[in-house]
Formats: sequence, structure tokens, C-alpha cells
Amino acid sequence: MVSVTLVLAGFLGMLVGVGLYVTRRGNILENRAVHEGLNLVVNFVRPIPFIILLAALGPLTQQVVGTRLGPNAAIFAMTIGAMFAVARIVEQNLMSVDPGVVEAARSMGVSRGRIITTVILPEALGPLVLGYTFLVIGITDMSAMAGAIGAGGLGDFALRLGYQRFNDEVTWAAVAVIVVLVQLVQLVGNRLARRILRR
Repeated sequence: MVSVTLVLAGFLGMLVGVGLYVTRRGNILENRAVHEGLNLVVNFVRPIPFIILLAALGPLTQQVVGTRLGPNAAIFAMTIGAMFAVARIVEQNLMSVDPGVVEAARSMGVSRGRIITTVILPEALGPLVLGYTFLVIGITDMSAMAGAIGAGGLGDFALRLGYQRFNDEVTWAAVAVIVVLVQLVQLVGNRLARRILRR
């Protein structure tokens, strides 16, 4: 569930984030209407707490997935919730790219598409890895809340067998597993980003 959401939200969020960045004022695809539209949507969805978004997306989830319950419904809601967070992370990290590098590529006649794929994204790769590491942790958090709609996983385990049965040991076992997973993800993400930044 976390892996599928990470791939879907990571890809879709990347597209939205790049769109936000390149349509900014003075950038290679400057377009105020598109930028303001994307910005509005991202700002509208991002502040909604995930458990409320999960419920609010119920009718849409029913239309798209065919059910409001279970892992597929959770993946749909988690993808929607995470992709806009990814978009903002991607946009903010791309802002760190030196405009001089982009200008140099433009002066050499490099197409806009190639500037995005061969200049902008590689230049921001290290910070993007750290951003995606943060995303994995956020999605893990979402998956725990998705247990409320019977999505399975650690959240469902902790809720049904721990909280609802007043079995604190089970709840804390789930917490311990989540903490270990998050520490491992953060460790791998930090090392990968450090290696990229040293190049």
C-alpha cells in the first residue's frame, strides 16, 4: 500500500511540482494562469488533515475504485493526499537550482523539455531524494490512519487488535515497528542524498 502510493503520488506530484516551478514568473514556461491554478489546487488540498480527506473523498473514491473501504480505496485517497505534498516539495527544491545554469542551457539552444530533464531535475536530485524520504514517512503515517477504513496494515492491526481491545502491548508493538521502519527509511534517504550531493 505504501509502495504503490509512493510510486503514484511521487510521479503525479513530480509532474505538478515541475509544472508549478516552470510556469513561475520569469521561468522557462512562464504562464501566470496555469501557475495560479496549480497553486490554488495545491493550497486547497494540502491543509486538509488526512483522516478528513479520507472521508471527504468517499464519493469520488466510490466512483473511481468502486468501494470506499479496503486497501484500494486507501491507496486512492493516499495518492491524492500525498501528491500535492510532493508537488510543493518538488517545487521548493527546484527553486534551489542556480538560475545561471538554466540560462546557460537556454543560451546554448537546449530545448525546454531537455532543460527540465537534463539540467533542472539532476541539479536538484540530492534535495529531491531528501524530500521523497520525508514523503515515505508521511505516507507511512497516512497508511496507519487508513486502518480506519479497513485498509489493513499496521494501522488496522493497532486499531482493531490494540486500541479497540484495550491491548496496549499490541498498540505499542505497532508503534515500535513503525518507528524502526521510519528510522531505516530516513537512514537510507540521508545516505543516498549525501552520496548524490558529493558528486
